[in-house]
Amino acid sequence: MGWRGVLLHIHIAPSASYEMEELAEGLCVAGRGIVGDRYHAGSGTYSKKPDVREVTLIEQEALDALMRNDPPLQDGVLRLRPGDHRRNLTVRGVPLNHLVGRRFRIGEVILRGGRLNFPCKYLEELLGMPVYLPLYNRSGLNCGIERGGVIRPGDVIELAE
Repeated sequence: MGWRGVLLHIHIAPSASYEMEELAEGLCVAGRGIVGDRYHAGSGTYSKKPDVREVTLIEQEALDALMRNDPPLQDGVLRLRPGDHRRNLTVRGVPLNHLVGRRFRIGEVILRGGRLNFPCKYLEELLGMPVYLPLYNRSGLNCGIERGGVIRPGDVIELAE
């Protein structure tokens, strides 16, 4: 297998542009998303796009790199708190770019990696920070939920195949 990651944070927003709220646990519904989240409700900014976006993930390692100004694409460090990045799940030790089309598990939930998520100018406007270039190619992964269940911070993440 080669890697074993961990879920650090779960965030949802009830609608597009709303502030993200951190959860102690999230109920994932197959084919829908996390209960209470904009994508579960179909009211997210990108809900009408054809790609599957039931759950979005981002690597803590990418956020750590922004805090080191690595690579140096802006005037200084960028501090994004969990939830600022607008992804549902913040993970550590999970090679998201390698999970496109792959099945993996977070606790009892099975996800399938969809397309890589790219930063957008919308996120820059919401945050008032120049995050577009620093997050390019490391802005996370859009996923579909194949088997639902409850997830919690601390859950192990590993391939399901």
